[in-house]
Amino acid sequence: MAIDTRGETAGKPSGEKKRTSPALFYRQVVAELRKVIWPTRKELVTYTTVVMVFVLIMVGIIYGLDAAFGWAVLQIFGG
Repeated sequence: MAIDTRGETAGKPSGEKKRTSPALFYRQVVAELRKVIWPTRKELVTYTTVVMVFVLIMVGIIYGLDAAFGWAVLQIFGG
């Protein structure tokens, strides 16, 4: 079948979808997961630690800004 310029297959209505079975889908998922390079335990612990430290730093910055702006609003508008 020829492909037209819009990327659709010639001869098929554009609204028609290709049907796949659940078994085929499962096999394709398993095949894709086998291609993944999974991290080692050491890498996973390192990545998790880096993310947790980053999140804690961001929480501290947001808390500090919130407290500073809250104090400034109270100074300006009283309360």
